[in-house]
Amino acid sequence: MIRVLLVEDHGIVRDAISALLSAQPDCEVVAATGSGHDAVRLAARLHPDVVVLDYGLPDLDGLEAARQLVALPSPPRILALSMSESPDVCRRMLAIGVTGYVLKAAPSSEFLEALRKASRGRRHVSPQLVEALLDDLTALTDDAPEAALTERELQVLQRIASGMTSSDIARQLCISLSTVETYRSRLKAKLGLHTTTDIVRFALRRKLVAL
Repeated sequence: MIRVLLVEDHGIVRDAISALLSAQPDCEVVAATGSGHDAVRLAARLHPDVVVLDYGLPDLDGLEAARQLVALPSPPRILALSMSESPDVCRRMLAIGVTGYVLKAAPSSEFLEALRKASRGRRHVSPQLVEALLDDLTALTDDAPEAALTERELQVLQRIASGMTSSDIARQLCISLSTVETYRSRLKAKLGLHTTTDIVRFALRRKLVAL
């Protein structure tokens, strides 16, 4: 039996996935939540086999939630579920330790296949992303501007591009407001940008913001 922790912030979608999994003879939904922070706490307490993790959570993005889940003493397998077809987002999730990455537009048969593969520790990426992911890996060299960014700098950039204020970013990443402003300055210096609008345009042009 595959014990699943379902993390999805949209109630209707969460209920639909939960019903799909409950109908499978080899799956059990041990808990469901729409919060990344709750997901980490529940995973530490319930020890699920697989966490189905929505990338676009409101309180903790997929990258940070996955990072905290992987850091648990007994980490679960993680199957990311996302609307984003950005190969950069997928690549970073896989690099953190996520087992699989499935697009929300995928058929339920692919989702279930990916879940079962994840429970056995096998990788799965939605087919329409594989070619783009390989192209992205080939193209990602030191000449790519974002290659110079640290993981934390990228997190701040993505949040700025998503419209979050410095106070919101500081609160979500658990860092000081002055530290956020330091990251803003570093981003502008490293990327040759001058304004917040420039940062937003850069993130959109480089497809660094997940939908």
